[in-house]
Amino acid sequence: MTAFRTRAGEEAEDDLGIEEALALVKENPGPTPPSHAPQPTRPTGDSAKGTEHHRATEWHAARSVAERAARAQARAARRAPLSVPLDAALGLTLAAPLTALTDLPSFDTSAMDGWAVAGPGPWTVRAEGALAGHAEPAPLTDGEALRIATGARVPRDTTAVLRSEHGRTDAAGRLHATREVAHGQDIRPRGQECRGGDQLLPVGTLVTPAVLGLAAAAGYDTVTAVPRPRVELLVLGDELLTEGLPREGRIRDALGPMLPPWLRALGAEVLAVRRIGDDAEALHRAVADSAADLIVTTGGTAAGPVDHVHPVLDRLGAELLVDGVKVRPGHPMLLARIGDGRHLVGLPGNPLAAVSGLLTLAEPLLRTLAARPAPEPYALPLREAVSGHPYDTRLVPVVLRDEDAVPLRYSGPAMLRGVAAADALAVVPPGGVGAAQETELLDLPWASGGIGVCFT
Repeated sequence: MTAFRTRAGEEAEDDLGIEEALALVKENPGPTPPSHAPQPTRPTGDSAKGTEHHRATEWHAARSVAERAARAQARAARRAPLSVPLDAALGLTLAAPLTALTDLPSFDTSAMDGWAVAGPGPWTVRAEGALAGHAEPAPLTDGEALRIATGARVPRDTTAVLRSEHGRTDAAGRLHATREVAHGQDIRPRGQECRGGDQLLPVGTLVTPAVLGLAAAAGYDTVTAVPRPRVELLVLGDELLTEGLPREGRIRDALGPMLPPWLRALGAEVLAVRRIGDDAEALHRAVADSAADLIVTTGGTAAGPVDHVHPVLDRLGAELLVDGVKVRPGHPMLLARIGDGRHLVGLPGNPLAAVSGLLTLAEPLLRTLAARPAPEPYALPLREAVSGHPYDTRLVPVVLRDEDAVPLRYSGPAMLRGVAAADALAVVPPGGVGAAQETELLDLPWASGGIGVCFT
């Protein structure tokens, strides 16, 4: 079999490779991780146990490796931007500027319900009115008024729009203003927001609901965007049940239901979820035949009798970029480059450990492939002290309350109760942190109520 080629780090890539859209990622590479040395070739047999901690990659450095791997993959793949209908573009990244196709508004329009008036009052009110979506009314002459609805075209020679609550009619049907009328009041003039040809949003903008609204208002039916990275999820383990209560030594699969929507929230297109069990040949075929940009496996990353991920990668001649990370939970996670430029992220089988692996390795890789800008790092004081591992980073579920982060219980590797209630994960350095000490936080995709809540 072909031996592993193992690197925990590689030279930074300058050319990001997905047309212009990736320029934003290049300009916003995120926080600079601590430096780290290349790691030795993966040991085997009894020597592996003694060197397991030594060859693991520091947590920040592992995230940096995943970003750089994605940049190299994007440059090699040269994925062409797509023209995407607006109803399918949420969460994508613009690969071309959003340029106004028309003036906004494209005609003078009423900002309020009321009357369009010309000249000083009182005014004679025309019998007809003006509604949104109808043709432009005939011009007004001084002393005339026209009943008008919000959004309707304003007649030429209109002085102002008089709000309904600011006007009254006398017995003769003439309109009087109950307060002073300013020239141009409550009229949205043509081009107030933009002129045709103005750049509304640059390349690299994340498509949010508001961006969709702006694109529609500016006349777009589609936008040009970076395609979603394609992901295939392989759920490993003969002990997993897909329904019912745990029984006869078997447990419910928590990762199969949890990971696909989480991956979509990170910007991925999930091509398939396959349940492989503890079958080395089936795993080899699934990895070798996959068309995904990223393969994500669950379980099987350690060195047990049915842990087949390493042997399968060895058989494929894969290059291990990260083989273990100094983080708890989730230490035995891995990142490998497969020969044709694809990548595989191996997540541990314990649920919270898998979440740790997802946010450590899959999130920066998918974010970079999708050309999303790196989130701004931030920190908040912890309301309570949190103990640390002697050598490794800890990821601890927290809720955000006022200006503090409150650590949650149930943060063991096999537990999801804490992260299910969490807003973020606190990045606790080796040795721990004290109460009121500021600590780096990783937001969960849906915590801010922003784009991450898009799971489709």
